[in-house]
Amino acid sequence: MVKLDLKLYRGYVNNEELVVSGHVFQSWAPDKYRLDKKGIRHAVAIIHMFRIKPYPNVEVTLNFKNVVVTTKTLKDGFFRFTIPFSDELESGWHPYTVTCKISKFGIINCGELLKPFESKLGIISDIDDTFLISHSDNFFKKLYVLLLRNLNHRKIYEDVVQHYKALSIAGQSNEIASNSFFYVSSSEWNLYEFIDSFARLHDLPKAVIKLKDIKSGISDFLFTGRGNHDHKFVKIKEIISFYPHLEYVLLGDDSQQDPYIYERICKIFPKNIKSIYIRQTANSINEQVANVLKNIDTLDVATCYFRYSHEAIAHSKALGII
Repeated sequence: MVKLDLKLYRGYVNNEELVVSGHVFQSWAPDKYRLDKKGIRHAVAIIHMFRIKPYPNVEVTLNFKNVVVTTKTLKDGFFRFTIPFSDELESGWHPYTVTCKISKFGIINCGELLKPFESKLGIISDIDDTFLISHSDNFFKKLYVLLLRNLNHRKIYEDVVQHYKALSIAGQSNEIASNSFFYVSSSEWNLYEFIDSFARLHDLPKAVIKLKDIKSGISDFLFTGRGNHDHKFVKIKEIISFYPHLEYVLLGDDSQQDPYIYERICKIFPKNIKSIYIRQTANSINEQVANVLKNIDTLDVATCYFRYSHEAIAHSKALGII
């Protein structure tokens, strides 16, 4: 019996190009496991999200407006359509479909992609320990909360939603319009549904989510979110290059590599970064991080090293961003 499952991610489009991506599996996709179970049942569900079997080199077909195009999945089951697209398209979220068929078995799923509203501002945010409390600097504590704290019991930092909502509508006079949000993390694609569900549960701005290569084993699970973070630099650079007319607000934390990645981004895009917010996750300031932010200040980019989100809100108000 053929097993086939398909997971789609939010895509995005500008006036020249469209980007849509997803995964094909020979097992249940990670989003098929419930996120509200308690105790050991939640731990089992999380582990199952990493016990997936990607489907390599299988055909997938994108349908969007007048576009029908086919490609094949990569070795890890991932596919990405990066195609020319210059049709007239109104701002907002738009549905698309992807079809995958193997022999007599087929599956079709519907995703959505973003055509940004007219704005001057884009927001790129890390996830773990930036708005979702994850204890990334403590391996065992991070593993504990991931396995034993379900969706309804994971915590968000106080006032972070207020800050993000204010950034979302900054400079917008139309009630429907909003600034574009991108959540970029070192968590793997396995946790996409968890992250998206957490954001929706707490009414965070709807965002394009970009994560790290998918994992497909228990040993990989033990190292979730760890290792090289350079993929974040690549993905942020890709976003800014895709929408080069925007100024960006970057939000992260000091538990891993965000300050150093953002410093590199500022050096490459000296006209695109308006401000950087770094959450202090420990009781004391990280002096290395403070020095990096001082260097970013010399690039004419405003920085804020904050412990509590109300400090970041005050900084955004003082800058006139919100």
